Amino acid sequence: MITGFEKIVEERIQRAQREGEFENLTGSGQPLCLEDDQHIPEDLRLCHKILKNADCLPPALEIKKEIRQTEDLLAGMRDTAEKYRALKKINLLIMKLNAFNNGPVELEIPQRYDRQILDRLT
Repeated sequence: MITGFEKIVEERIQRAQREGEFENLTGSGQPLCLEDDQHIPEDLRLCHKILKNADCLPPALEIKKEIRQTEDLLAGMRDTAEKYRALKKINLLIMKLNAFNNGPVELEIPQRYDRQILDRLT
């Protein structure tokens, strides 16, 4: 669903395209630099590059990845006891992620409740 603000922005972009305002921009037709590391302090750039090349993720992303993998496994499980163990693991990972983020309660990821998920899967 598009909000009123998004509609206004989209209309302005389309009008600018029709009027040719995006033609002859600096860098037009050149590849994007996706390796921009200006936000990383200079003394840490080499470390970040090494970790990135080794496919190492920050801890929060590792936890999110593990949550997704466990949810995928959960979807294919038939045994109720296995589902329950998987749900406990997911909830523990969500608690870790919420504690790691250390942000406001409103931004925390809600835990999965076993009865709701088990009802969906069975």
